Amino acid sequence: MMAGLSFYLVIASPTPAHAMHIMEGFLPVQWAIFWWVVFIPFFVWGLRSITRITRQHPETKLLLALAGAFTFVLSALKIPSVTGSCSHPTGTGLGAVLFGPSVMSVLGALVLLFQALLLAHGGLTTLGANAVSMAVVGPFVAYGIYQLVIKASGRQTLAIFLAASLADLLTYVMTSVQLALAFPAEVGGIGAAFVKFAGIFALTQVPLALSEGLLTVLVWNWLVTYNYQELQTLNVIKEGA
Repeated sequence: MMAGLSFYLVIASPTPAHAMHIMEGFLPVQWAIFWWVVFIPFFVWGLRSITRITRQHPETKLLLALAGAFTFVLSALKIPSVTGSCSHPTGTGLGAVLFGPSVMSVLGALVLLFQALLLAHGGLTTLGANAVSMAVVGPFVAYGIYQLVIKASGRQTLAIFLAASLADLLTYVMTSVQLALAFPAEVGGIGAAFVKFAGIFALTQVPLALSEGLLTVLVWNWLVTYNYQELQTLNVIKEGA
């Protein structure tokens, strides 16, 4: 039932995507190239990390696929925002906690590629910029917040919730920065443009980020119940926790 609902929401909806992903051809050429140059080192690092993990722990391949599928489904659920735009979850926090942020640079880029080709969501020339925001900044925020909260309080559920929620929010903040740099306002420059772009998503994104945090906690609890051994293998949870 859940698989059928996810398939309908992702594939069957005919509405065009004007979402957080920057659409094809929207960025000036120099900025499109710049963000590709920024992203490529993270992608190479991620490929090496995936190779190392799958060689050392081949039993975690299904969990790796789950992290990618979770990101794909959540980031394809488009929710109308103001000014004709859309907001959506990102789903990168779970994979960043499980495998580290570098792995999500690859999984996130693959998700963005499929969405650009199959759903007209984003674009190929802007894939570098979209990957930096969703597949680099979001996962690194999630991983950092998770580690910080775990060390400070030891409360894993709280750490997962904050990691997923803040990864979602900071992804949108980074996209707003990218757009502000490319299209500074005539009055107020980059700062004024950032306020404008960030305001487009603010009304819907805060509750959406909180909802993503709660959903990620539910999925995490499911993994702890049914994939406890794999989580121990990845050193995400300690034996006897």
